[in-house]
Amino acid sequence: MTHTYHITGMTCQGCVFKVQSVLSSIPGITNVEVDLPNNTATVSMDHHVPIADLQAAFAPYPKYGLTEENQQHNVPAFVDTEEKRSFVETYKPVLLLFGYILVVSLLVSTTTGFNWMLAMRVFMAGFFLAFSFFKLLNLQAFADSYAMYDVVARRFKAWGIIYALLELGLGIAYVVNFNPVVVNIITLLVMGVSIIGVLQSVLNKKQIQCACLGSVFNLPMSTLTIIEDAVMILMSAAMLMATI
Repeated sequence: MTHTYHITGMTCQGCVFKVQSVLSSIPGITNVEVDLPNNTATVSMDHHVPIADLQAAFAPYPKYGLTEENQQHNVPAFVDTEEKRSFVETYKPVLLLFGYILVVSLLVSTTTGFNWMLAMRVFMAGFFLAFSFFKLLNLQAFADSYAMYDVVARRFKAWGIIYALLELGLGIAYVVNFNPVVVNIITLLVMGVSIIGVLQSVLNKKQIQCACLGSVFNLPMSTLTIIEDAVMILMSAAMLMATI
């Protein structure tokens, strides 16, 4: 048997993953399909599960609410405003962050004549430290969102947590210029794997939240995410070639 319920509190694909996880863990539930734009969850059961049991499962997560589909007129609907915002308005946090890091990198690298290797190293350090900071603000939420599209995190959810900590470690390594060859190889591998899931999501036109700034900002996945990862891959490759 299949029932459709109205879900409140969902704002991103990380929320979709959480709702699916909570409902799927209830005995008797065989399949869960969550529709973010319509704020609904279609639940298949091998026997009738009372709605009270479903609502009780969300007790540890008060952000979410579950009601019968025919009661949804009493619940405020989720309104997706992303399509009404311009590119700059939507991605303002990422663009500002990139701008700050770029300016600082150029200023540092021109103190004694322009040094492009120093500029890239400072940029890499700033990128990883800043982006890991936002991920670490809510590490579990980032891991939930990341698992929605990353090829590794989909199979091994703990990779989201490891990835955020790895970004922090890489940022520190670039700051102190620790073993450039090893650090750039690790960056190439990590960012190379990361861009695969991003490419799949963008090319398939999936409406997924980009987890690059954790769960702090609700940024949709787009070609900007591809460019972001590609820039890091190209920089680490150039720095690697210059040091070997």
